[in-house]
Amino acid sequence: MYQIDFHHPVKIYFIGIGGISMSGLAELLKDEGFEVLGSDHVKSALTDALVEKGIPVHIQQQYDNITPDIDCVIINSAIRENNPEFVATRDLGLPYLTRAELLGQLMKNYKIPIAVSGTHGKTTTTSMVSEILLHADTDPTLSIGGILKSIGGNIRRGGSEYFVAEACEYTNSFLQFFPKIGIILNVEADHLDFFKDLENVRRSFRKFAELLPQDGCLIINGEIPQPEYFTRGLPCKVITYGMNSSCDYYPGEITHNELSQATFRLHSPGRAPREFCLSVPGDHNVSNAMAAIALADLLGIDSDITRRALQDFTGTDRRFEYKGKIGGVTIVDDYAHHPTEIAATLTAARNYPHRTLWCVFQPHTHSRTKAFLKDFAKALTLADKVVLAEIYEVTGREVEALDVSSELLCQEVRKLGKEAYYFPTFDEIENFLLENCINGDLLITMGAGDVYKIGESLLGN
Repeated sequence: MYQIDFHHPVKIYFIGIGGISMSGLAELLKDEGFEVLGSDHVKSALTDALVEKGIPVHIQQQYDNITPDIDCVIINSAIRENNPEFVATRDLGLPYLTRAELLGQLMKNYKIPIAVSGTHGKTTTTSMVSEILLHADTDPTLSIGGILKSIGGNIRRGGSEYFVAEACEYTNSFLQFFPKIGIILNVEADHLDFFKDLENVRRSFRKFAELLPQDGCLIINGEIPQPEYFTRGLPCKVITYGMNSSCDYYPGEITHNELSQATFRLHSPGRAPREFCLSVPGDHNVSNAMAAIALADLLGIDSDITRRALQDFTGTDRRFEYKGKIGGVTIVDDYAHHPTEIAATLTAARNYPHRTLWCVFQPHTHSRTKAFLKDFAKALTLADKVVLAEIYEVTGREVEALDVSSELLCQEVRKLGKEAYYFPTFDEIENFLLENCINGDLLITMGAGDVYKIGESLLGN
């Protein structure tokens, strides 16, 4: 594998530079003195921001963009063998790394690399950890899978020993990392176009846990089925957290304010119970916060700093993000694209002030929709009324045609006695919502694709 010498910057080309993680890494290398350029299929706010920072971006991926003077090419998991720039990279014999391999090499430059993994909650928990380290003035380097308001982006170049990275399991990416501290939030079936079944997902997370060195630590949700599978025989320290007293960290009474934001008393080893108040909704964020608190305690950060950081944290983009109001209708956007995430978000939303709870859901990939069709339908019944958009397909990710559709999902929701509608275009969805949403309703656009555009269009953004 090609090794980047971070003390001697070279010319790096990113294929797919407009992705949230790829754009952040490109920016980080630019700040380190590298000559950075790249390409993407479409122009976006992220590519515009890169251009403003002096990083050239081709809005078209073509063979001639790859030139012999490029020292290394970075690709993401969506790049296929027939991508013209990847073909040119191989034809010219240029070294290349995956996004995960680059991130792993970056980790080696820090004394305390921290990787936050899990099927759900990675971005939120990575952001909570980041807020705590920022409040503690530790000057961390951060790589987050979403936009964190306090840093105005998803990447921060720090000057200390701390490196915090969101660790995605898809295509076993996180197995290229070199963490000293690892967090496992949950392990469920997902990305079945790659893993095929839950057993393979669990095996991948076990291998992630085995990356941790003897002087490292694994912080793990003790309520994951058979948690000992992930912890058995590890040389490192293990800390568990969860909603019951069998875990090292667990909450006492949880109360919610009118916005579904939780206050809880935390029990933990060797400490008197501590009270924490969150500014993000839902009990799933109590769980995320406990993982972040356990990490802060491990690093010796004062509890008052951790408390203030969590109370100041108001979430990241596309995680129960308040977008605005129109005609008395509150519009919120959320990234949930797995049945467990949908259920958690809609459960939190039911405690949020509203008259009727609308969910506009855009399924993400045909393979996930087919694998969890009935689970999606059940989770969506937590809304009062459901609107389905077309399935969002990631370019080049799926090659097999699958007999599943949003219309079929709509039928499944109706079978469960819930009012549900399907429209093939965003324009039709917007017109339907304008005619049917009334003052006092809560409208959530939900999914990992571009469904957020519906809410923004309704608000005139």
